Amino acid sequence: MAESLTLTVSLRGTRDVRGTYQLFRLTGLLDAFSEPAFRKVMTKYVEAGPNNIILDLATIDFVDSSGLGALVQLVKKATTEGGTVQVVTNPRVTQTVKLVRLEKFLSLQPSVEDAIAHLENPPSE
Repeated sequence: MAESLTLTVSLRGTRDVRGTYQLFRLTGLLDAFSEPAFRKVMTKYVEAGPNNIILDLATIDFVDSSGLGALVQLVKKATTEGGTVQVVTNPRVTQTVKLVRLEKFLSLQPSVEDAIAHLENPPSE
């Protein structure tokens, strides 16, 4: 059962814990205004576990540099806790991420299903 998250007026979503991962579906704006609340809430949930995170940003309208910084911090936090972060994107988010060359670091995935498959069968390096 997904629980509802209201991070700010402009950023909302749901959290669903499924076995070895948490699925977050967010909508709205991940920007300088919403970034502090996003970072605080996500840090709490990564620490609570499970520490593998799937972040569905497919319906996000806008990500700015503050939002990208928060995503980078989330990946670092999850990695420190022994987990991973998969980011499901849309064309706008993908374009922003690629502008700053973070697509590999943020492990961009085209769909939630692909992110789950990636978690269950990680590519060998």
